[in-house]
Amino acid sequence: MNTIEAITKLINNIERVIVGKRDVIQLLLVGFFSKGHVLIEDVPGVGKTMLSRALAQSINGMFKRIQFTPDLLPSDVTGISIYNQQTKDFEFKPGPVFTNILLADEINRTTPRTQSGLLESMQEFRVTVDGNIYELPKPFFVMATENPIEFRGTYPLPEAQLDRFLMRISVGYPTKSEEQDIVSRHMKEPPINNLGPVIAIEDVFEIQAKAMEILIKEEIVSYIIDLVDMTRVHPDIRLGASPRASLALMQTARSYAMINGRDYVTPDDIKVLAHPVLGHRIMLHPRSQVKGETPSRIITNILKTVSVPT
Repeated sequence: MNTIEAITKLINNIERVIVGKRDVIQLLLVGFFSKGHVLIEDVPGVGKTMLSRALAQSINGMFKRIQFTPDLLPSDVTGISIYNQQTKDFEFKPGPVFTNILLADEINRTTPRTQSGLLESMQEFRVTVDGNIYELPKPFFVMATENPIEFRGTYPLPEAQLDRFLMRISVGYPTKSEEQDIVSRHMKEPPINNLGPVIAIEDVFEIQAKAMEILIKEEIVSYIIDLVDMTRVHPDIRLGASPRASLALMQTARSYAMINGRDYVTPDDIKVLAHPVLGHRIMLHPRSQVKGETPSRIITNILKTVSVPT
């Protein structure tokens, strides 16, 4: 299998449904091929659900959706053991987490207890119920969404949960011409209904393995460490990024280089990925927030400050 050809087919197929968002699709695939998970923070109606469905159908994978609500229980996510009167034994009924692509819709609308029910699945790719361990299907990819505008009835994700997400990205509104194209495509039937697979699950494993082979030089690794370390000493940041952020930048940079047809990582790859990888991993001082500082602005400042390897 030609890796670049397969990735191009995948992107083009998703673009049949998601118009004018090639950069967003690439970032989503970066998270997918890096064996991580992606949090999409955006307003309703910009195509977050459609994006996850398009990815699942394009790889011929299982897709499940959980609508997170305040009354959702952890067992509603992971599954539950039910007593079978015929066999006189407990049987495990898998929850929706047993899938390839899981859409955790409005994840910040459920309680922290239920949010934490996803932690083991996202980190260990398994579920423990009543002392028994159940492995999740491979690949397993969580795409969670949250509305950054509406805060009534929401439970902000704790730092531990946010840190499990490899990246946080935003879709954004389409341009007028793109929106006209979207409306035209939906005149008769939604394109998602006729979207077929272009690669197989086995191809995904091969692409993920290829990403691990992308060359990343020591100078680039040092650049990553310097960027992450700067978040720990910056005067406006109360809580800096952890070593998991360094690993995330390394993993995503390899996948990003591969998607762009290169077998090596450049400093520009790191600059592109710094915002989606680091933005949700830092906490600002209250005084900095009062001044109008944002994680995005501070990361931009850090990128200007840290010397780039040549």
